[in-house]
Amino acid sequence: MNVDVAIIGAGPVGLFAAFECGMLKLSSVLIDALGEVGGQCAALYPEKPIYDIPAHPAIEGGDLIAQLEAQIAPFAPPRLLGRVVTQVSGKSGEFVIQTDLGDVVQAKTIIIAAGAGAFGPNRPPIDGLAAFEASGAVQYYVRRKEDFRGKRIVIAGGGDSAVDWALGLKDIAAKLYVVHRRAKFRASPETAAQLEQAAAAGEIEMVIPYQLHGLHGAGGVLSSVEVADLDNQTRHIEADILLPFFGLAMDLGPIAGWGLNLDKHHIAITHATCETSVPGIFAIGDIATYRGKLKLILQGFSEAAMAAHAIYPIIHPDVALHFEYSTTKGVPA
Repeated sequence: MNVDVAIIGAGPVGLFAAFECGMLKLSSVLIDALGEVGGQCAALYPEKPIYDIPAHPAIEGGDLIAQLEAQIAPFAPPRLLGRVVTQVSGKSGEFVIQTDLGDVVQAKTIIIAAGAGAFGPNRPPIDGLAAFEASGAVQYYVRRKEDFRGKRIVIAGGGDSAVDWALGLKDIAAKLYVVHRRAKFRASPETAAQLEQAAAAGEIEMVIPYQLHGLHGAGGVLSSVEVADLDNQTRHIEADILLPFFGLAMDLGPIAGWGLNLDKHHIAITHATCETSVPGIFAIGDIATYRGKLKLILQGFSEAAMAAHAIYPIIHPDVALHFEYSTTKGVPA
């Protein structure tokens, strides 16, 4: 396969990069380790509302991905899903990309839109956790809210995910508890205030200051969650489901060996072009870092447009790019 741009990562930012490339008549391919497009939006929170997408007061993760897919449909970029990029060789204008399934892609340029690499949940250090994970009594993601209807749910954590899902599930759960080691939450002020209001109204029971201490049940069926306070005094909460939200463990995987200038688990880029330290390789979205970077999907969208425009002269060095608004040129045929 020969393309102008290989886009590694098919989350929302990668999908929008395919659109921006299409608008400049640059051919592209989407490569992703997951078996479906959408990244974390599709895999972790398809029914969770996102509030900072322009023109959408609220849009669920799955709906956002559906809209982005509709947006790139006119360009029909091929997709290599369920593949991990294992090797990148060559130089700007003539990169060769290989995947673990034997695909070989020749690309003039590369856009890395891989979020923060491979991701997985940070698991609580609790004995016997695996058995409850296998039965679904312990889950780290909410894909369908309806699956939790009528359940006694314990949510553990103090970040945005814990607070957002407490608010999202309180009207579905038979009983909902939030376990956190302190009264202050690391969530947006607005949602933290909503959590306090829900607790005051009796819709949510706050279990503070406590931490997870153990799980009780038989055959993977959860009967209670044991928590302990700062003095190691324990309490048992009758529950059917535990949702621990302690963030994600990130792993750059093979990307870490590509010779890029890394800043911890991120790729340092030149902000004006989104180019990495390797000419011809660009990075956008959560995986990219620079001074003043905000980890917002909308900033990733902006970076996708900047990268596509920086790539154009690499593909067409002798052609001047005259910027045109989409309102005047429409979508290229």
